[in-house]
Amino acid sequence: MDKNRTEGTKHEVKGAVKEATGKVTGDRSKELGGNIEKNAGKVQKEAGKAADHVREDSRKHH
Repeated sequence: MDKNRTEGTKHEVKGAVKEATGKVTGDRSKELGGNIEKNAGKVQKEAGKAADHVREDSRKHH
């Protein structure tokens, strides 16, 4: 499994926690920062999935 998948998931969870904390405390800055981190984690996770698929396909064709 590509490292970006695990790191992306970690950032996604961490961002979701920050976002929720910001909502509960009324800290709009923390909420927005958490949302950004969460979405960046999603992108990183998808990049990792794509890298895994490329590796799998190259193994199948060789």
